[in-house]
Amino acid sequence: MQYDVVVIGSGPGGYVAAIRCAQLGLKTAVVEKYSTFGGTCLNVGCIPSKALLDSSEHFHNAAHTFQTHGINLKDLSVDLPQMIKRKNEVVAQTTGGITFLFKKNKITSYQGMGSFVDKNTIKISNEGKEETITAKNVIIATGSKPTALPFLPIDKKRIITSTEALNLPEVPKHLIVIGGGVIGLELGSVYARLGAKVTVIEFLDSIIATMDKALGRELQKTLTKIGFEFLLSHKVTGATVKGKKVSVSAETPKGETITVEGDYCIVAVGRSAYTDSLGLKNIGLKVEDRGKKITVDEHLQTSVPGVYAIGDVVRGAMLAHKAEDEGVFVAETIAGQKPHINYNLIPGVVYTWPEVASVGFTEEQLKADGKKYKTGSFPFKASGRARASMDTDGFVKVLADAETDEILGVHMIGPRAADMIMEAVTAMEFRASAEDIGRICHPHPTYTESLKEAALAATENRPIHI
Repeated sequence: MQYDVVVIGSGPGGYVAAIRCAQLGLKTAVVEKYSTFGGTCLNVGCIPSKALLDSSEHFHNAAHTFQTHGINLKDLSVDLPQMIKRKNEVVAQTTGGITFLFKKNKITSYQGMGSFVDKNTIKISNEGKEETITAKNVIIATGSKPTALPFLPIDKKRIITSTEALNLPEVPKHLIVIGGGVIGLELGSVYARLGAKVTVIEFLDSIIATMDKALGRELQKTLTKIGFEFLLSHKVTGATVKGKKVSVSAETPKGETITVEGDYCIVAVGRSAYTDSLGLKNIGLKVEDRGKKITVDEHLQTSVPGVYAIGDVVRGAMLAHKAEDEGVFVAETIAGQKPHINYNLIPGVVYTWPEVASVGFTEEQLKADGKKYKTGSFPFKASGRARASMDTDGFVKVLADAETDEILGVHMIGPRAADMIMEAVTAMEFRASAEDIGRICHPHPTYTESLKEAALAATENRPIHI
């Protein structure tokens, strides 16, 4: 069968690319090795983790804040199997939605492992059966998988990845998390809210290290309140399992060896591009990053004409929404349009509580670049809306150019930061100044007033409510 475009992989990048190609009149097919669409994000990543985060947040509030609100409960308990059942239902509904969209847009789907025979021919292998299809253009969207540590074997029972952490049979008494990044902190939050002690062992000297340092410091303080312990600047050297216990050894900043014992250990040290079994050598494709990441040009085309790559398999942040934008970008490029992506304005979010969100340059980056800037911040404890909802941890920080007042970066930790960051993204997309945000009328009382106040602080150091 001949297609205009074949997409290998149906995660956020792949399925969005396929839908946009079909919308543009291109005959499109998708090759997916699993039985459901949606890739890591919909099946074992973004969507199921948010379902568990929401469930655990409800329990945590019932246990710790409802009484203050005048709501009294008796015999509060966690039904973990029901939480996981609800999570699975959310996943099924979401992946089923992709099936519907493929049918609606007349996209042909193939189940199996897709690999290159040549640049226009894709072999699909599934349980011993093989077939081939041809395409004028191919989009590689195979995503990523959890990074393993060579000295720390994952048994998927006690030493686990984020995938297994979504289906634990019990709430751990003590959960060890290796890695202080987004994945580890989100999954650690789920179980800390349900009563687990959580110990995070991080090699670097801060958590969420790629974000503005002030965010990491504030998040560490708030997570400590719900049962987190942080061992920063610690190098994990090994782990052993004995019965129902995991012992993790680590080297302290002083070179001493310590052992942390728990009943489960999540290895969350990042993700690696998944390009295995694609047959890239058959088309002479250039790769980087120890042979994993695929090299692309400014149009996301590989070194082989007509072969494109998007999402986690190429350079840049491993984010579902970045992959989606790249999927649309490539589809429109193939159709002869001239799309655009501003990579500096792709927001990052951590779905802990309080939520963390960031866009643009961090303060550390501006200092390193020698950029003259001004800063303004506003704490949520001064927000009437935050006081009403008992969500007073955190702040909003606005960074603006010292001369032009153009917003260079916005960093926030607080209630609904994941949604609030989009006001900053929109403003920065139109190159707004901090004064522009400060002069926009924000509804009262809302969390977004904190962004206005931070912008006023950056503009003339004139916030109203502090």
